[in-house]
Amino acid sequence: MTRAWEADPSASFARRLGKSAHELGTTGGRDGCPDIWQLDNGDIAVIGRDLTNTYRAKLPDDASIAPDERLVVIPGSTLSAAKPDIPDARA
Repeated sequence: MTRAWEADPSASFARRLGKSAHELGTTGGRDGCPDIWQLDNGDIAVIGRDLTNTYRAKLPDDASIAPDERLVVIPGSTLSAAKPDIPDARA
């Protein structure tokens, strides 16, 4: 199966979007740090809790999770803090 987009495993972390988990108070230490990063190729990496199995059966009809994908959950505050760093969509 050919996909329109494929993740590039050679991409590197370029910059954090928003604030660190420590700044937001969503971590108690180094482990369990939800985060959003822009990669050097422009893609976005999200670090969160893997809840793939929990949500797989609850997905809307027009959503799916491929075998090599994971659904991760992050605190709303993590995404809100990243908003100023995320450019508006281009038409």
